[in-house]
Amino acid sequence: MLVVQGDMEVVTSSQTGKCYATARKANLATTFNEPTCAAMVGKELPGSIQKVSCEPYDYTVPATGEVIELDYRWEYNPIEVKAPASVPAFSSNGVLAH
Repeated sequence: MLVVQGDMEVVTSSQTGKCYATARKANLATTFNEPTCAAMVGKELPGSIQKVSCEPYDYTVPATGEVIELDYRWEYNPIEVKAPASVPAFSSNGVLAH
């Protein structure tokens, strides 16, 4: 199993209202052996880690021991999510077209 991790993000706690740094992580099944997985450290993969809804479950916050209920998990998506292309609001040739 590989643990893939995204870039650092700054988010606001819904409990305290304070900001903290975090990174999205997801597990990715693999057929690699341990040395091959170790060689993958620091490599970049195309795609993104996305929030996916799931059945609620209890999660223990490692830093505090607090048990919270979550209804999502982070999942790796190998497909690059691209922003939609911008479309000009006006004709570039000055002719109105419907």
